[in-house]
Amino acid sequence: MSAAVTSLPDPTSPEAVVDLLRPGTNVVVPLANGEPTTVLDAIEAAAEAGALQRVRVHQMHVLHDRPYLDGRYGDALRHVSYFLSHVTRPHFHQGGLDVVPAHFSEVPLLLRHLEQLVVVAACSLPDRHGYVSLGTNSDYVAPFIGKVPFFVEATPHMPRTTGRNSIHLSQVAGWCQSNRPLVEIEPSEPDDVDRRIAAHVAERIEDGACIQAGIGSIPNTVLGALMDRRDLGLHTELMSDGMVDLIEAGVATGVHKVRRPGKAVTTFALGSRRLYDFLDENPAVELLPVDWVNNPRTIAQERRFVSINATVEVDFLGQAASEMIGGHLWSGSGGQADFARGTLYSPGGQGFLVLPSTARGGTVSRIVPRLSHGQAVTTLKNTVDKVVTEHGVAELRGRTVRERTRALIGIAHPAFRDELEREARALGWW
Repeated sequence: MSAAVTSLPDPTSPEAVVDLLRPGTNVVVPLANGEPTTVLDAIEAAAEAGALQRVRVHQMHVLHDRPYLDGRYGDALRHVSYFLSHVTRPHFHQGGLDVVPAHFSEVPLLLRHLEQLVVVAACSLPDRHGYVSLGTNSDYVAPFIGKVPFFVEATPHMPRTTGRNSIHLSQVAGWCQSNRPLVEIEPSEPDDVDRRIAAHVAERIEDGACIQAGIGSIPNTVLGALMDRRDLGLHTELMSDGMVDLIEAGVATGVHKVRRPGKAVTTFALGSRRLYDFLDENPAVELLPVDWVNNPRTIAQERRFVSINATVEVDFLGQAASEMIGGHLWSGSGGQADFARGTLYSPGGQGFLVLPSTARGGTVSRIVPRLSHGQAVTTLKNTVDKVVTEHGVAELRGRTVRERTRALIGIAHPAFRDELEREARALGWW
């Protein structure tokens, strides 16, 4: 057995990160559990002491609420989001932070155009070779390993994962240790509508298909309905608890995958402690950079690729609005358009957009003649494939506007179909 590496830099205090923050520094933080909480505490404390100038923190899907998110430090320290979460959403609406519209696959490209980049990230404890793993994350920070300064926070709670998300401690600008736990999110219990939608999707997924499932109860419920399939592949931006079930049951083997056969590929993981324990030192799962995982060109190389993503509202043209509610920005584009586009070119690929047929207790139809005023289109009409509600599947790819209109009214809630038909006739689309 080889000897362990002994000449590693000693851990420092989190406050040492401030030495890297010159005026105009752009700090990049991984999404979700990739956030190094004690390092961010130190950066906030420096802003409170007046020691920072024009520092920007760039991050998607924040899980920890922080004072600086309300904009209290002005130009000294400000947050820039690429996907709103329940934490950042109210701060954005109150003007405390900024949002950049972006496809998840393109976030590394956008960040490369910024000056004075510094990455701060949570990681696993160092192994005997001196490497730490970014654990639950690869996302948009892994492409910068070896190219910009990294300051990492090692915690025993972070799983050690495989893929392209490891860094040797000799390569970091500094590191510290903490005992902070990971945020755990248990899978939500599906309701009857979720199960009915999931059944419509699951019956169209064949053995050997390659699966991507997004955030939300419906995509996760679809995964639970696939336990009788064989040799599925997993190539997804999010690794969730439902995918653990498929792997452990021998359903998701990945043997038919074109890229990374036999491996479940993801760019970040978020779920329960069971998921994090499953990932720890598990060579069956690879965490790879988002500009490869979510690249439509990569996705298109897989045969029978299936993408499953939630949306909010779909109009007769097939335009899907997935990131705004009530005229207010709710989340972001994420990877929905990435996977919709890649699936379009996958041989035998299918792209499912799923949504309940109604909102607000059944008083509002989610199938509409035109998108609500101010809505942002997430998946284009030219890219959309299949739209699914509890009432069925509307197949839109390659269909005319009139055919799309009829198909979508057919999966709307029965209480709204007559009204929708009248609207369609007024538009000349019936």
